Amino acid sequence: MHALIVTAHPDPNSYTQKIVSQVAQGIATHGSHTYEIADLAAEQFDPRFNQADFEQFKSAAPSPADVLAEQQRLDRADALILVYPIYWWSFPAQLKGWIDRVFTQGWAYLDDGERVEKKLGRLQVHLLAIGAASQRTYVRRGYFSSMRKQIDEGIFGYCGAPVITSELLLPSDDHYPDAHYTLAHQLGHTLFHAKD
Repeated sequence: MHALIVTAHPDPNSYTQKIVSQVAQGIATHGSHTYEIADLAAEQFDPRFNQADFEQFKSAAPSPADVLAEQQRLDRADALILVYPIYWWSFPAQLKGWIDRVFTQGWAYLDDGERVEKKLGRLQVHLLAIGAASQRTYVRRGYFSSMRKQIDEGIFGYCGAPVITSELLLPSDDHYPDAHYTLAHQLGHTLFHAKD
């Protein structure tokens, strides 16, 4: 089984990257499974939804080459793991733009105006969101339920990709940061456990 780990943080030494590393190490401990890391910042993925993207959406024109390359990465994967810092209560712009451009009409879903065909049912999704505020702040603001509605349901549910893990990692969590490293490593280690 193969996993695609996608992240978007400009600092290669960030806490986000350390969590990515723990997930990858967890997958590697299981010998028979593989992973690929899509570091959107390091790869300088262009998140801007451009005219070619719009033409693909409106008329099923071919997607740009960079979008096709990302779709091929996802086609090879059995699981998608997003590890991201929370910026302004959402994804970083680069990660949101990756979703905007890559999860295209015809590839991720097919909406003919009368019904939606969800095309990514084979792809399990795992979300690790890294926040800086306290649990109390996120609960008071309703962030976690908003995140589940917007991301889990609004994006992945629309495409039929089941969200298996949706975690909010905060500095106020007990045994921070070690508990987060353990969780990330365990996620990687057990990622395909039910399928073995």
